Amino acid sequence: MGEITNEKAMQWLTLLWDYLAVIGLRLLTAIALWIVGRWLIGFLVGLLQRALTRQKFDPTVLRYVGSFVTVTLNIILVIALLGYCGVETTSFAALLAAVGLAIGMAWSGLLANLAAGGFLIVLRPFKVGDVIGAGGVVGIVTEIGLFVTAINTDDNILTLVGNNRIFADNIQNFSHNPYRRVDISASLAAHHDEQAVIALLKQRIAAVPNVLAEPSVQIQLQSASSDTLQLLIRPHCHHQHYWSVYYSTQALVRETLQELVRQSPQPVR
Repeated sequence: MGEITNEKAMQWLTLLWDYLAVIGLRLLTAIALWIVGRWLIGFLVGLLQRALTRQKFDPTVLRYVGSFVTVTLNIILVIALLGYCGVETTSFAALLAAVGLAIGMAWSGLLANLAAGGFLIVLRPFKVGDVIGAGGVVGIVTEIGLFVTAINTDDNILTLVGNNRIFADNIQNFSHNPYRRVDISASLAAHHDEQAVIALLKQRIAAVPNVLAEPSVQIQLQSASSDTLQLLIRPHCHHQHYWSVYYSTQALVRETLQELVRQSPQPVR
């Protein structure tokens, strides 16, 4: 009786060992396949991005396509490994769909950002490197991600704005056109000859660094009263030089007006 019991125990141990050996071998193989699969995904994504780079695709499109392909291939790899390990992939796919539906209902805003990111890539209202104003933020676009757009503001603060907020709002692209107009107002005493002052300002502002010769500097009389004349001054420049032209022109206008005051004292009333 004892011999029979020992024999059954040995049989159970042998079966258990064989079962563990099969499971262990599958796990080791799955780990190896995961490592190889991840390397292949990285290699394929890099190959795709290099091919798109040679075709001179926009860097924004490269990042978006790379992220999308990476996520998709990783999901396929996980499902394939689960199928290899004996997990019923059809049930897993149904479970994944149910989880996706639940997550979609809970994270509708996140999915809206994902959809908006796709539209931003297709419609291309701006690209990486452009200076834009969108979603209440003004700055340089550093990245357009799957869910958010990274904008570096003038005070060097990286701000992440949801794609849906950007797409649903007005978008100002300051880099799209070849030049940008700078608007400056200046007050002039009413006794001055505004035409002479306008001619003098045009001549001096045209010499300011980075002010474009074409379109030429525009200066017009905006409003007038018994005491003051209001001038609207409009030089043009490339968007990268906007602030330097703005401040340089402001300083030049002030210097010119002070010079006019010294040369032409107030009339006696």
